[in-house]
This record gives sequence, C-alpha cells and structure tokens, in this order.
Amino acid sequence: MAKAREIVKRRKAVRNIRKITKVMQMVATSRFQKSLKRAKATRPYVEHLTDLVHTVAASVGNLPSSVRHPLLAQRNIKRVGLLVVTSNRGLAGAFNSNILRLAMHHVRDLEASGKQVEIYVGGRKGAAYFRFARRPVRHAYTQFGDNPRAEDVVEVAQNLMDDFVSGHIDAIKIAYVKFINVGQQKPMIQNILPMNLSSASKNDQPVIKADIEFSPDAPVLLAGLLPTMVRNAAFQAFIDSAVSEQIARMLAMAAATENAESMSKVLTRDYNRARQSQITSELAELMGGVEAMK
Repeated sequence: MAKAREIVKRRKAVRNIRKITKVMQMVATSRFQKSLKRAKATRPYVEHLTDLVHTVAASVGNLPSSVRHPLLAQRNIKRVGLLVVTSNRGLAGAFNSNILRLAMHHVRDLEASGKQVEIYVGGRKGAAYFRFARRPVRHAYTQFGDNPRAEDVVEVAQNLMDDFVSGHIDAIKIAYVKFINVGQQKPMIQNILPMNLSSASKNDQPVIKADIEFSPDAPVLLAGLLPTMVRNAAFQAFIDSAVSEQIARMLAMAAATENAESMSKVLTRDYNRARQSQITSELAELMGGVEAMK
C-alpha cells in the first residue's frame, strides 16, 4: 500500500482535476444554451428555403441546360466533394471520432464504387486527423469558434459551389453531427448537390408540379435562391455541429467530474487505511521499546 503522504498528494491532484472538469461542464452548459437558440431559430428558415428551391427547380427541369442555373447541372458523378465538420477543441467525448469514422467509411465506399473524393474540412480536429491519415485535403477551415458566423461559412460554401460549377467536383456532400434534441445527436451525410428534381427534399414526397406563376421568372429566382440554399445548408450544418459538440462536452465533463469524485473517495479510504496501519506500527514499536526497558 502506498504511503499516506503519497496518497494525500494524489487526492489533492484528483480534487483539483474535479474542480476543473466541473467548471468546464458549467461553461459548456452556458455555451450550449446560446447555440441551441441559434439552431432552433435558423432551422425553419433553412427547411422552408430548401422546399421552395426544390419547387422552383422542378418547374424548370424541362428547360434546356443552357437556360438552367449551373448549380442544377446533372452530370455523371466521378468526383465527390465531401465537407467534414468537426470541432476545434477536444475533451468532447466521442463527438469527433464518431463523425470522422462515418466520413472515412463513406469515403471508402465511394472509392470502392470507382469515384474520387475531394475532402474539405471544418475544424482543427478534422484537419489533424486527415493529416495523420495522410489524406490530402483540398481546403481546411479552422476559423470557426463556438458560435459559427454566417460570414465565415460563406467562404466554405462559395469554394464548394465554385468547384462544382467549374466541374472539379460533380457532387457536394456534408458530413456533420445533426442536432435532433438534447438527448439525440446523429452523425450523418447530407447530399447538397446535385439536386434530385424528381422528388422534394422532405420525406421524399413528389413535388406538386402545378401551374405556378413566378415573378420574376423561375430561372431568375433560382439564380439567387440556389446559392443561398447551399450557403444556409452549410451554415446549419456548422450550427448543428456546434450544439452537438457542447452537449458532448457537457456529458464528458460530467462523467469526468463523477469519476474524480469516486476516485477521491477511494483515495480517502486508502489514506485512512494507510494512516491506521502507520499508527498501529508506531504503537507496536513503542510497546516493544517499553518491554525492552523492563
């Protein structure tokens, strides 16, 4: 058994760690509340905008490709652009490992089917992972904080759209952790482009191809709506990822605090035993000395 002095030092260190993890849990809870409000505020807008774009795009599906918007191009998919959204910081449990594992499985599946993959990364953890895995990354974005700003996401979305229009990539996908509710966050791959003009974006229900009059014309509307849809889809992915990250960090820090408390109790018990053993040994030596003096 370790000496009482060594146990005291270990117990002090564990208690200091418990204080740190407790504070980090409280900070993550505060940041989660802010991120949750943003996620709930932006999601209805993104969903309705996506439905509107699909409705307008369905009305121009039969027009010549020269009239349609370049982002509506339907090509044989040979190269896929995959944006992987991770965090800049660790201590968030399995948050990063889950999305990176899903992304790598998807990359391998695409490569097994004969497609090439261009990787775009958001977050330092993702960039470090692909650098360690020796996977080339076309663009790495590490400027995002706990509350991603729309203007920061514009650069990400614009690079993806430019590569799609130029023909460098034939499809755009985003791998991120979708926030469903406080108790459920799901790593997923979202298809952004090319759009499936034969079905709506929601529940795969057929688009109602009614006689709708657009003002201005549908192609003009799409010129503004399509880039906005892609930017907002990317922005929502970053916001959902930020909320999920704070939830994962809250749970990880809560578990670490609980483990520190349990370890502190174990060390206190070991200290009491070591101290009792030391006292018993000292008493035995004292009684031996008394007997020797008789």
